[in-house]
Amino acid sequence: MKYQIQLICICILTLSLNACMNTTPDNLRATGDMGVVIERATGQVQIVNHTSKTTLAHIDGLGDLSHASIVYSRDQRFAYVFGRDGGLTKIDILKDQIDKRIIQSGNSIGGAISQDGKLVAVSNYTPGGVKVFDADTLELIADISATKLLGHAKNKDGTTKRSKVVGLVDAPGQKFVFSLFDSDEIWVADFSKPQYHITKYTDIGRAPYDALISPDGRYYIAGLFGEDGMALIDLWHPENGVKHILKNYGKGDKKLPVYKMPHLEGWAMAGEFAFVPAVGQHKVLVINTRTWQQAGEIKVHGQPVFVMAQPDNRYVWVNFAFPRNDTIQIIDTQSNSLIKTLKPGKGVLHMEFTPRGEHVWMSVRDENIIQIYDTKQQQLLKQIPATHPSGIFFTNRAHQIGL
Repeated sequence: MKYQIQLICICILTLSLNACMNTTPDNLRATGDMGVVIERATGQVQIVNHTSKTTLAHIDGLGDLSHASIVYSRDQRFAYVFGRDGGLTKIDILKDQIDKRIIQSGNSIGGAISQDGKLVAVSNYTPGGVKVFDADTLELIADISATKLLGHAKNKDGTTKRSKVVGLVDAPGQKFVFSLFDSDEIWVADFSKPQYHITKYTDIGRAPYDALISPDGRYYIAGLFGEDGMALIDLWHPENGVKHILKNYGKGDKKLPVYKMPHLEGWAMAGEFAFVPAVGQHKVLVINTRTWQQAGEIKVHGQPVFVMAQPDNRYVWVNFAFPRNDTIQIIDTQSNSLIKTLKPGKGVLHMEFTPRGEHVWMSVRDENIIQIYDTKQQQLLKQIPATHPSGIFFTNRAHQIGL
């Protein structure tokens, strides 16, 4: 009788715990194979599962997502969405709902999450600068104003304009690194101590428009729109300042109108080489990452936007700017040659590889679909409906530097 009473008590306790948690083994959801797809025209996102290749939920009310990006919390549960309207939205991808949302500026262009996952930083066009928030509460931690543009017309409210901030990434050592488009600068903000510290590099090259950090977190590289070349900082040796690389690429070539700036976050790092979109040219540049000198170039279908390597670095996939944005080309990184051309449809905006690279997802905006390809055979596996999809972000980004 004593053991029967104990067993009954254990069963009652178990049922009570399950009731409190409102969950059973049947409705548990793991985050490792999930992702978020931006549906830019409707201000909503899709939550997807890349193992089952299915849509799990839609979440709306995210504002202007015309140039939106996402970072993830360390536990992969929360997605932080940076909207063009200055909105910062924290989404709970397990509950399929918005956890918190604030409007932190007039016009923002992206963000990053700190090495320890406790800080979320947002780069702003209006007003120019970076704001840093507590990742849990979205309370403001720091407001870093960009350089004043004294020679420019003032804002409508009479205040002095400040430089737009682009290329914001996280870096090891609890740092954020970003570029100032109008004032030709790169700043490093160190949040490793209670009082943050900023190191400023000036005259780094004309109009840095975007940037990336190498997968190991060592090199920060800003593309320059105002001149040929790029600006590089070795974060292991910041005392060496900014180094100009590829200073003469494109010299003497007739450049085409630039319909869409390439995204440097999509650089493909494969072994000792980087594959880089050439601004205003129908080329992918091959760079030796030991010397940071151009080692070759590959002629492609149009002006490349994203040049992305599979996780195994065996092949590089390239999409293109308007009006040739219906095409994907695949480059063999051993021979540096094109091996295949795909025609997914009009408006191929973004690609995302599954963590181990067996599949690649593509947003085909003008066809209102997401396409999923097998990367070995380069064949279409499935299509998922989506309303003007753009960015695709899988949760494994939570554990990658600069993504």
